[in-house]
Amino acid sequence: MFELLDSISELLRGTLASPWLWLIVFAVSALDALLPFMPSETTVVTVAVLLGPDLPRLALLVATAALGALAGDCLSHWIGRRAGPRMLARLQRGERGQARYEWAQTQVDRHNALLIVAARYLPGGRVASGLATGSMGVPWSRFVALDVLGTCIWAVYSVCIGCVGGMAFADSPGKGLVLSFAIGLLLVGAIELVRRIRSRHAARGLSDGDPDPLRCPALGSTGSRPGGHRAHVPEVDR
Repeated sequence: MFELLDSISELLRGTLASPWLWLIVFAVSALDALLPFMPSETTVVTVAVLLGPDLPRLALLVATAALGALAGDCLSHWIGRRAGPRMLARLQRGERGQARYEWAQTQVDRHNALLIVAARYLPGGRVASGLATGSMGVPWSRFVALDVLGTCIWAVYSVCIGCVGGMAFADSPGKGLVLSFAIGLLLVGAIELVRRIRSRHAARGLSDGDPDPLRCPALGSTGSRPGGHRAHVPEVDR
């Protein structure tokens, strides 16, 4: 298996001197904000492994990936702003719809920094982040400032993962790719574990009568009120 990966890696290394490589990195990093199946992180990690300890080109890779991701996020945010009025009009239909809209607006207002910076590490998170912050009217200046921070962290994180594999197995890029992807999977697993623990903690707080700030009151379930009474939620308007 490693021999096959090494052969493929050597073929890919022949593209490192081509300007088209950097255009591909930019485009894939940007399109991931609209098409969640685009392998932006895989692309950046792979190129970082192949570059090895070439610090100037690793820095160029960070800049290219970050700029591409920023461009894609801004496009997603713009689409959210353009399509937002129509989507929000549908969201606010009826009493339940109005409650759902107010909940969503509150969450974006309270957690937009976390949504913009950290959502990119969840499947489909970049798409949801751009569309939600755009449709809910997060100011451009705030969105761009937070997104610059988020894209830079993401680009450095991805390049560092690839750099570890590339430097550990400079003579066997196939092994470097496997190591880097294993590290990436472990980090994603750790993030998911933390998310699940936080969700369980929030569920316990809800069962004890504490309101869960991340639970929409209009998604089809009942909520607890102080004193042990159950709050009735009307049926969804159709």
